[in-house]
Amino acid sequence: MDLPLVIAVVTFLAVMLASSALFVYLNSKEAIQIWRRRAEGTHAATEAEAIDGGLAGELMTQLRALLEWFGRLNQPSNSEQVRATKRMLVTAGYRSAKAPILFLGARLLSAIVIVVPLAMIPTKLLGFPTLTNLLLLYVAGAGCGYYAPKVWLSRAIAARKDALQRGIPDSLDLMVVCVEAGLGLDQAIARVGEEIKRTHPALNDELQLLSLELRTGVSRQEALRNLAQRTDLEDIRNLVALLVQTDRFGTSVGQALRVHADSMRTTRRLKAEEMAAKLPVKLLLPLIFFIFPSILLVVIGPAAIKAVRLLFPALSGHQ
Repeated sequence: MDLPLVIAVVTFLAVMLASSALFVYLNSKEAIQIWRRRAEGTHAATEAEAIDGGLAGELMTQLRALLEWFGRLNQPSNSEQVRATKRMLVTAGYRSAKAPILFLGARLLSAIVIVVPLAMIPTKLLGFPTLTNLLLLYVAGAGCGYYAPKVWLSRAIAARKDALQRGIPDSLDLMVVCVEAGLGLDQAIARVGEEIKRTHPALNDELQLLSLELRTGVSRQEALRNLAQRTDLEDIRNLVALLVQTDRFGTSVGQALRVHADSMRTTRRLKAEEMAAKLPVKLLLPLIFFIFPSILLVVIGPAAIKAVRLLFPALSGHQ
């Protein structure tokens, strides 16, 4: 029997047995928790939650438990890596306490999900590769699956930063209006967060969290620095530095915000002009390879066809 086929079958059976054992373990654990709630007198609330959640809620619960189990297996020993992962998730907008462990579990689970279908492919369809090539294929698939969640997280961070970037100038103008109308800075932050709830939900979340920190007794400078650390945006860091200096030296908040808003408006206009200036260069290749040939075909094509129809009979008659 072919050795790569034996390896594929053994890998498939091992993954199936491990998945079945894990499923039985999670079900037994859930049953134990249900009986424990019944003994504590919370069975009615549990049944109501199960009815509300239904099958989808049960599947999500099992999936979260599976991701947590994989996350504990994949948890790095270096605490700095854990903190870096947590910062990236917070920047992407995921602030749950279990978000890092779920993310680590998703990385390991996605690697297994990629490897298992590869192991089920018959070696005949792969051209009977050698054992080394087959192992390299499995390792490459596992690596792609393992790093796919990190790529997704990077794209989520970039998308959230872009959403925050687009909302900063408008929110800053609203903050200037609120402060000059007589509101304090804390009240202005809360009011601006409410006003931009529909147009800029990502920035609304950050401002609402900032307002909540200010209400719970966190100092204004610390809360503003937490905002800059969560968003990891240069514009917000500049705004935080401005507000911290204004609060420290006792200068006018409204005047400082107005000057900063004018500066950001100028920067926004310059960025728009820069993007508009890049358009001709970006359109050069599509014009050369796609648009100009089509235009030439439309313009010269009928004349060329007519010339061929007139010249060929004349040439054939002359001969």
